[in-house]
Amino acid sequence: MSFVDTLRQWNEAVTCVDRQDLTEAFRIFLSIQEPNSKICFNIGCLHLLNKDLDAAEKAFDCSIRKDEHLAVAFFQRGITFYKKERYEESLGDFQQAFKTLRGNQLIDYKALGLRYKLYACDVLNNMALVEAQLGNWEKAQECLVKALDYKTETKLNIIDKALQSTLKQKLFKLVEFPSKVLFKPNTHYVAELEKKDYLGKAKVVASVVPQDNFSGFAPLQPQVQDGPLRPKEPEVLRALEGEPHTVLFEFVPETSDELAVVPGNIVFVLQKGSDNWASVIFNERRGLVPYNYLERLEISLASKQNEGQGTRAPPSREPPTRPERKQGPTAADNSSGDAQRKDPRPADNSYIVKVRFTFNFAVSVPAECPYVTLIWKISRKLKVPSAAVTLSLTSEADEQSVINADTEMESVWSRASGRRITLWCKTKEQTDGKPHGEIHLVALHSFESSNPEDLSFHQGDRIMLLSRVNQDWLEGQCNGSTGIFPASFVEEVPVNGQ
Repeated sequence: MSFVDTLRQWNEAVTCVDRQDLTEAFRIFLSIQEPNSKICFNIGCLHLLNKDLDAAEKAFDCSIRKDEHLAVAFFQRGITFYKKERYEESLGDFQQAFKTLRGNQLIDYKALGLRYKLYACDVLNNMALVEAQLGNWEKAQECLVKALDYKTETKLNIIDKALQSTLKQKLFKLVEFPSKVLFKPNTHYVAELEKKDYLGKAKVVASVVPQDNFSGFAPLQPQVQDGPLRPKEPEVLRALEGEPHTVLFEFVPETSDELAVVPGNIVFVLQKGSDNWASVIFNERRGLVPYNYLERLEISLASKQNEGQGTRAPPSREPPTRPERKQGPTAADNSSGDAQRKDPRPADNSYIVKVRFTFNFAVSVPAECPYVTLIWKISRKLKVPSAAVTLSLTSEADEQSVINADTEMESVWSRASGRRITLWCKTKEQTDGKPHGEIHLVALHSFESSNPEDLSFHQGDRIMLLSRVNQDWLEGQCNGSTGIFPASFVEEVPVNGQ
């Protein structure tokens, strides 16, 4: 079957679905001899509408075989397995769909002919539901808390309700795909199916020659005396908001208004502050990224002609140091007070929780979030199990101030001022006097830095590991100071090692 015939039948089938004639749509789809992955996906959706789960599974199998990167096909097959109560296989498909999202908040399939956005938080919601069906309630909670990092305002209520259900060990609602939404063929290709008269009578519609009423065929007439010196920049580039930049190093955010990026991402810089932080857009999300992690990208036609005239040196292995933040309404503002320079500014409707531990740190949580979300965020920062963490409203952890699963969180959040609250934290190794899982490092080389966020030490110093920032940088404590340092400068030793 030719491409044109396939295109024509595909278009006829989706037209039948639009007018609710599913029987005829089935007949046309199944008559296509070599369906592509999108057509197989459409057939699977129609089988799901008819509740024929076995046929739907086979159709989605075919779609995935033809395109192993089609995340929405894994999502749909995961829903099919869930309805067939094959939970292990369902979990595997949802995990694959999330992996295919590659850390993005969503995939918009509109450009591919499908009016649907696959959200990462929806995938994580369904992963949590399958874990709950398997009796893994703690893993279900972890999936939902992770979903909060990918939330949008419209999805936040769904995740919060699911979290409340897991606390009571009750199942919640599966997020399903609207099965009547199908992949449609490219509109430009469909338009070419119509017969056209390409040899119609030519007519002048615009001319710089006065009283030019000529109708017919004639040699091209020059409309301007001198042509442009270089190709014009495409209009689409002018419509892009911000200046395009390439990300050179991985950046791991530490506050809610910072944005995670990895090398190779293209971001658009909206504003560069005097503190070397840039406000950028990436995948429809706005946030702050250190400007020294970026390199300006020239994407105009003129710049493409000059490509290859010079080679750019590869970036160094270690990323540059993290610039100091000047907090305020934007990264460029430096008019805030001393207290604002120390605490991160909450984004959207989130709360900033300042935690007093052996060192101080801050985490961002959704407004009036449940206890399980709060304790999970803090325990993840400390790299210890949630059960090992004790939170309190005061420095003395007594019965009145301790926060646990039985605490009415409304009374806790009522203490917040300006969406900020301070809590005290202790871990089991602090309360019983016996360190558990404490990791110590020894300095192989001296490290001196003028950056206030870095930890300076001398060769042979002992350092207590607090967290791993990324594969190249660690956070630790030495000689009463806390900061980050290169992982290559130290090696791990046993706690009681000499």
